[in-house]
Parts: sequence; C-alpha cells; structure tokens
Amino acid sequence: MSGILYRLGKIAGPSVRKAKWIWQTATNSEVESIKAEYEVGRDLACDVQHRFGLDPDPQTADVLNEVGARLASCVANTRRSFSFESIKCPIPEAFCLPGGFIYVSRSLVEFCRWDKDEIAFILGHEMAHVIRGHVMERMVSNSAIAAASRVTPVRDVFTASLRKVGIKFLESAYSQDQERQADRLGIRLATAAGYDPHGAIRFLSQIAKSEDKSKLGNYFSSHPQGHIRIDNIRRYVKQ
Repeated sequence: MSGILYRLGKIAGPSVRKAKWIWQTATNSEVESIKAEYEVGRDLACDVQHRFGLDPDPQTADVLNEVGARLASCVANTRRSFSFESIKCPIPEAFCLPGGFIYVSRSLVEFCRWDKDEIAFILGHEMAHVIRGHVMERMVSNSAIAAASRVTPVRDVFTASLRKVGIKFLESAYSQDQERQADRLGIRLATAAGYDPHGAIRFLSQIAKSEDKSKLGNYFSSHPQGHIRIDNIRRYVKQ
C-alpha cells in the first residue's frame, strides 16, 4: 500500500498542495475541507482505475457495495460519501484514498471466504482512516516531502536526511496508534451495521495461520502484528 500511495502522491502533487492549504486552514468550514479532500481523492481514483483496472466480477462488486452501503449508512457525518470498488490485483490488497474512495482486490475477498462480517471489518477499517483524517495526513506529508526535495540541492545534508525520513515514513505506513483507531472505529461501524465484530478476530486469526505471509501482499505487512491487533480487538469487543 505504501508504494501505491507514494506513486499517487507524486502524480497528485498540485491538487494535494491546494487541498493542504484548505484542509489545514482553521477558518475554512468542514464542508470546504471535505470538498477539497474529495477532489484530491477523485483525481487519484482516476489514476488508480487506469493503473489497475476495475475487476469485472459481479459477485465481488455486489458484496462490496452491499456491505459498504450498510457501513456508510452508519457514519455520523452525512457530508461524507464513500464508494467501494474491486481492483485487478493478484494479491490480497485494500487501501483508501482521500474523500472516501475504497479499493479492495478480489483476492482479499476470497481470502475472507466471502465472509461478510470479515469484509465489513476490512471496509470499516479503511473508512475509519478516511473519517479520522489519517489518509489525508499521509498525502499532505508525502507532498511536503516531495516539494522540499525539489527545491533543496541534492548535495545538501538536510535533503539527504529528509529523503531517508521520507522513505521510512512511506514504509511504516500508518502509525500503530492510527491503526488502533481505525480498528476500533471499523468495529464500531461494523457492529452498528449489524455485522458480527468477531469477524475481525476471525480475519486476523486467518492471517496469523498463513504459513507464507509474503504472498499476502502489502496490506498485511504494513499493519501491526496480528496477535497484538487481536488482543486489542478482543478487549474492545468485550467493552
């Protein structure tokens, strides 16, 4: 996922910089901020669909739209909108763009054995990153790093250090605190939509049982360790 965001961040530089100004200005209304975020996501979504292509499988589209619509109906802020698409990707993958554009590969749905409770957790988790502003924060940070690298001489020690920080940032994806927030809100959305929150535990347990995690894609490698997430989720579900 981090590689995808890096490439998209380079492509969407101008629109991200414009949105950054709007998004970080306290005088702008929530409506303006959400609109700016949506415009960035819309531009990036066009590139995602061009690069990957949408999966034509109707069963995958149906389950994503069904589960996604139920989750979206439980989002408190009605100004936000979400769309759910399946991309052509041979490995399990899921990611979100600013503005509520959620992408999932069919291989990830198959990994869940079409279990709607597990799919609800995945979609809810990605939606939570959008709602909490995590994905926009990442795009803004990536854009800032790229802009600084363009205007500072390569030989400058500061630039070299900044680039190292940038690479580390991209590889680390979201922070563990952001992932915990997304897990919690994702479970809340799934539960409110009528799905079993234990689907999250089944999903993560299935990951833990997988012998070759290298075949599971960046979606799994960029998240905190499975057993830590499972323990946190179990405690949260009990509450």
